[in-house]
Amino acid sequence: MTTVRFESPTWDEVHTLLRCQASKIRADGFEVEVILGVSRGGLVAARIHSDLLENANIVTVRTECYANFGKVKSEPTLNEPLSASVDGKSVLVVDDVADTGRSLKLVKEHVVQRGARVVKIATLFQKPWSTLKPDYFEKETENWVVFPWDLKETVRGVFENRGNATLSQLVLSLVNSGLPKSLVSAFLKEMAEEKPC
Repeated sequence: MTTVRFESPTWDEVHTLLRCQASKIRADGFEVEVILGVSRGGLVAARIHSDLLENANIVTVRTECYANFGKVKSEPTLNEPLSASVDGKSVLVVDDVADTGRSLKLVKEHVVQRGARVVKIATLFQKPWSTLKPDYFEKETENWVVFPWDLKETVRGVFENRGNATLSQLVLSLVNSGLPKSLVSAFLKEMAEEKPC
């Protein structure tokens, strides 16, 4: 069974973190012209920042830095470039976690190459080992952060790396980490019943 430690903020906690972050961005005097959501992890946070910062100008980029659950790729990849021009604009790059920092560095370089005037990065969480410190982050953690929007993905990763653990042991482990029991149980039941084609 996985030995990963989890941290699972609720929707209310996520929104509170983003509200605090939006206040810091405004207090910093950063005039955000474009909000860039890093797909997939940063999309929800970018949309909420769009609301909180009253800025509907959202663009996206998609990166990949994990090879599998808890396994970082040797190098991050940029799978989809910017969805719109940022030439001459001040850009707020939004992602969920700065883990290694390498994918955020890749995104920042891409945005600068596309002519952005100013680029700042905002994440909800930062890992202490991240090589890139976001301009704005709300919490530092060494844990695997499970957001409300990626719960099933995390449960699947634990399920697929369970070793000899029983379903009840998995449920207990995940629930003790703060994940909602009803959803964990439902997802694990679905996965245990899946039959290959």
